[in-house]
This record gives sequence, C-alpha cells and structure tokens, in this order.
Amino acid sequence: MKKHALLLLAVLICAYAQAQIATNIYWVQFTDKNDSPYSIDAPEAYLTQRALDRRARLGIAIDEYDLPVNPQYLQAVAECGAQLINPSKWLNGVSVYTSSASVVDAINALPFVEAVRECPNDPKAQELKQRWMENEMKAVEAPRAMHEYYGGGYTQATQLNINVLHDLGYRGEGMVVAVLDGGFIGTDIHPCFDNMREEGRLLGTRDFVFGSTSVYSQSTHGTSCLSTMAAYVPNTFVGTAPKASFYLIHTEDGESETILEEYNWVSGAEYADSLGVDVCSTSLGYIDFDSNVSQWDHPFEHYDGHTAPMTIGAEIAASRGIICLNSAGNEGDGVCTLGIPGDAEHILTIGAVDDQGDRAYFSSVGPTYDGRIKPDVMAMGQGTYVASGNPNGWYGPYYNGDGTSFSNPVMAGAVTCLRQAYPNASVQEICDVVRQSGDRANNPDNYYGYGIPDFSAAFEVLHVEDTFVPQNHILTVFPNPSNGEVHVQLNEVSMAELGVFDIMGRQMKSYHFNGLNHTTFERYLNELGSGVYFIKADSEYGSQTVKLVLTR
Repeated sequence: MKKHALLLLAVLICAYAQAQIATNIYWVQFTDKNDSPYSIDAPEAYLTQRALDRRARLGIAIDEYDLPVNPQYLQAVAECGAQLINPSKWLNGVSVYTSSASVVDAINALPFVEAVRECPNDPKAQELKQRWMENEMKAVEAPRAMHEYYGGGYTQATQLNINVLHDLGYRGEGMVVAVLDGGFIGTDIHPCFDNMREEGRLLGTRDFVFGSTSVYSQSTHGTSCLSTMAAYVPNTFVGTAPKASFYLIHTEDGESETILEEYNWVSGAEYADSLGVDVCSTSLGYIDFDSNVSQWDHPFEHYDGHTAPMTIGAEIAASRGIICLNSAGNEGDGVCTLGIPGDAEHILTIGAVDDQGDRAYFSSVGPTYDGRIKPDVMAMGQGTYVASGNPNGWYGPYYNGDGTSFSNPVMAGAVTCLRQAYPNASVQEICDVVRQSGDRANNPDNYYGYGIPDFSAAFEVLHVEDTFVPQNHILTVFPNPSNGEVHVQLNEVSMAELGVFDIMGRQMKSYHFNGLNHTTFERYLNELGSGVYFIKADSEYGSQTVKLVLTR
C-alpha cells in the first residue's frame, strides 16, 4: 500500500512541467489528513534515515505535520480536471493549474477541500523583484585583494571569526545544507566548485518550478550565493563552509511573481527536511502580490511570525530541527521593510554590512508586527566576494556584489560549522548563541539586530555549556524547556543567592531566594523572552548552575 501511494503521487505530479508560467494557478487547501496510507508509526515511508537520525538526536517526535498529503485527495483533485503542481504536507494542500471555472467549482465541492484560492501574477511585483536581483548581480570590476588561504573571501570570513572554527577542524564536514534559490547557472562548471563535485558533496538537485531535476537555468543568483559557502580554491576563494555537502533546490520563478513561489519554497523545504539536511539557506523574500486579490497581500500585520505561507513553513522547518537562515531584503529604511519569511521567530534573518562593519544602506529593517527585533544578525553583504555564474564573462570568474542575498549564505556557512561542532544543540540554542555573540547584543535594534556575531565566542559558550556537570542539587527549575510558566524550588536548603545570566554570561538579575518568595522570582522568569538562560544558585552547601530553555 505504501509503495502504491508513493507511485500514485509521482504519477499525479509528473506532468506539470510548464504550468507555472501560466496565470491560472490555484492553491487547494485540504481540511485534514484522514484515512491516509501513511502513518506516524512508520516514518521510514516518507523520511530518510538521516532525517530520522536528526529527529532522534534532537529529541523531536514525528507528528501529523510529517505525514504527506493524502494521495487519495490529490487523485480526486486531478480527476476534477486540474493539473497538479506541488503538494505541501506542512500546509496540507496542493497548488494546481486549470483554465476552467467549472474545474474550480468541482474541486470546491469535494468534501475534504476547505478552500480554493487563486494565485495571481503581478507584473509590477515581478519587476520589483527583478530589479532587486539585478542590483545584487551588478559586478564591481576590481576584485578585493587576495589574503592567502581565503583569497577574496578573507574579509567576509574573518569578520565573523569563522576562521577560528576552521582552524579547529570545523569546516562543515558531514553537514548537509539545502540552498533554495532562483537558479544555479554555472554551478556545474565553475572551478570554485570542482572540489565539491570531485568529493561527491553536491548531493543532488530538485526543481520545484518546472518539475525538472536540473536547476542550471533561469538565474546565476543561486550560484553566487552558494559560492560564499562552498567555494574551495585556497589562496583564491574559500567560503565559510568549504567542506559541507549541498542540495540545490529551485523554488523562485524568474519569469513571474506569485504567491505560488512561497508554496514552492515550502515544498522545497519539506523535501530538504525529508533528506535530513542540517541547515537551509534562502536568499529570497516576498512582499506584495496582486492588489486586486487582497487575500494574498502582505501588509504589516502579516509580519507576525505565523501568517504568510513561507513564514509558516520556515517555523515548521525549525521545529523539525533545521536551522533556517533567510536574507532580510534590500528595501532599506522604513517600517518593517523585510521580505517574507524574515519575520519568522525561530529562524535567523540576516542583514548586510560592509567590510568595516557598517550597515549597508539597502539592508532591510524591522520590527515585526508583534514587536520583535529583526534582522537578527549581520554579515558582509556589501562588496561581498562571490563567484560569477558565467566564469568566462566580462568580469571573469569572480566579482564583488551587493545584497543581503550574499550576507545570508556567508552567515549560513558559519552556522553550518557551528552545527558541526555541536550536533546535539537545539535550533533554539544555536540561534540564541549566534545572536548573543553579536557585537550589539547589549543594545540590539532593528537596523543591526544583535550585530555581527563572533563565532569563536559562540563556540566557547556552547563548549562551556556542553561540558558543564552540576556538583550539587540545590535548585529545581521546571518545566525545562518551557513554553509557558516556569517554577522554581529549593532542595534541602533554606535559602540561596540566585543570579540569572544570558547565554553570553552577562548577569541580568540577582535575587535572595528563601523558597517562600518564589512567586516574585517566577514572575521575573515568566517575563523573559525565548532564549537560553543560566540560573546560578549559591548556598552554604555549594553552588549549582541550571540551564533554562524558554521557547515562547
């Protein structure tokens, strides 16, 4: 039955190759996953062993989000006369093409269909995106001076102190990164990727725009982004994760600008999850669609971390144990100029600085609608050294480009090396330590976020945390981790002096705790935002430090 379901799904979605260039595209939202041939108890039918190993290592249970869309529902939609494009198990629906109003009516009448929504094309929105990407790809003729091992990538790597992790042997070995982008022209021939190809670290490709397995078309954007991580030509150009393995996934259609591309991305992220990737790097963002169809607009109130389809997908990906990074956008100053899914809470949204650490004028800013600081952190995205998708072109194989599209993968490569060093750390812990190691962590804002991270410091913080073993049992903190209230109690002592510290060891509060005044201290803990904290207890019997993880 499982093999039959998988074969049916493949047959249903294999014929949509050119559908996305048309405008008659709809999103079909299902009501449930009832009577599915798939089971939570048999995840090997839809997740690879590597994906299952990541879940087990991080203590993440299989749940209904992991179940594929019911293939019987997909078959019924196809039998109505629609052409299936990409199903999404996380959003529980499928994108379809049809030019017939009667087909739409027939789909709407199916008992398990909640809604059918049009995905219109907006030429003005596409024109805006095209200008954004063209400005990023605008080469500066003179490359940056070479600096021995990293070559032209020296400044963008050492600005993050990722060279320290590289020297310790953490260069991304054994880690898998999914790059979701608009095309990878030239990646299959550029010499900076020779080492990746020769060592078999280009693990695969997938096209969610045209249904192909080749992604070497439409754009060179993904090639340049990938190079900031994967390039390995010592003394010419070395990226921030030069020994990681990669999947290349095409989700952005360069010929249109529709909400469908957000759904493409979610399907691509689901695919990456099923393969067991550790990190997702995305240099895309979405703001406006057809103003005549208000259901797809992204006004400010959508930037709340749980409304836009791509934001929902990014949050679910993070909950599966994937560290997701997304470029903030190139819209400059204003009130929340971020691109979706830059508002997602449990991802790292990356802004751009120059080689001096000053914010690039174009780097998008927050806050989110619910008041959270965005971007999270910054990396070099102005004058970034990148590979050209046309190595024989006017500027040669490398150039200096501008855009948060480039600062994002620079950061993603560094995060990949940190993940390699601490494979058992949670997504929350990795993201928090990256934020708290920023040079503006004491005074974050919506222009710089928490600043430029120091990955050497982040590594040391996680090292201390990873090796700490408490000697005394003075204090109990529960539940831990917590997404709600936190309670504290003393064990076999009458009083203790408590200190609360952030992940970088900065003291946030001191408190004389006698067990009777627990309500006041708990109220303080319950006012803290998501993050990793340490509570140090000193009593006449010794000291103990408790790590508290909040996931609110």
